[in-house]
Amino acid sequence: MFKNVGESTIEEVNLENGFYVLHFQNESAVKQTFERTINSTFIQLHFCLRGNSKFLFNNGSYSFDVLDNRSILLYNPQRTLPINLEIQPKTTLISLLISIEKFHSLFSKESGYISFLSNENSHKKYYDDSEIKPNVAIVLQQIINANVNSSIRELYIKGKIYELLSLHFQKDEASIGEYCPFLVDEQNVLKIRKAKEIIISRMAEPPSLQELANEIGLNLKKLKEGFKQIYGDTVYSFLFDYKMEYARKLLETNQYNVNEVGIQVGYSTASHFIAAFRKKFGTTPKKYIMSL
Repeated sequence: MFKNVGESTIEEVNLENGFYVLHFQNESAVKQTFERTINSTFIQLHFCLRGNSKFLFNNGSYSFDVLDNRSILLYNPQRTLPINLEIQPKTTLISLLISIEKFHSLFSKESGYISFLSNENSHKKYYDDSEIKPNVAIVLQQIINANVNSSIRELYIKGKIYELLSLHFQKDEASIGEYCPFLVDEQNVLKIRKAKEIIISRMAEPPSLQELANEIGLNLKKLKEGFKQIYGDTVYSFLFDYKMEYARKLLETNQYNVNEVGIQVGYSTASHFIAAFRKKFGTTPKKYIMSL
């Protein structure tokens, strides 16, 4: 399932029976809502990569937030926990819905240290709130940025979800550094995320790499390496893809002509914008609008 609402997207990938992935991307200036029924046999894992989301229960009588760079785990076999979600502006959230049966099949040997899998806790509700580990953040970004051929995309995502689960529940925290030495320093991760926010907010006139490195307080080499490790692409390649997706969404609104859209994403001439758009999508902006 793929739903596009203005500048927001909601995607649901059914990996297999009892195993779903939801991706929420709200780039608009207004709050978005999402509801989905789910029975009590499911474990819910929610990862907020940026922004802020709120889950409402019992018709809004109580709620809790999933804050920036935090993950929560919910499991209550005694009652249903349907998803009633408020997604704040500029928020990216990935949710995993896994049946307890499927989860047991993946982690049966690890039940000794995953507390809610133990026999005495198997029928009890469970809640956990934790910071997203740097290596988990990398895998989440790889899932979001998956540009593989559509015929194997679900297989790619499924593999990444397995990797994500193994890292999230990894017992030995010391081994995190083996995955990505640069990201052992949490401050470096925050600086790289800041760099991404800067280039997006100034996409029409982005700073040079050296200016960006100076602004976030990293040397140029660490900026390049760290950005590639977290977002799977170079700074300007990532920015190019972002600008083209942003331009595509602007065109879909029918509120701007081609030249106006080009200027908004940093192209002083329509011809340069058209060439960039064709490079990304294989068609011109005008033909794309006509195809809608």
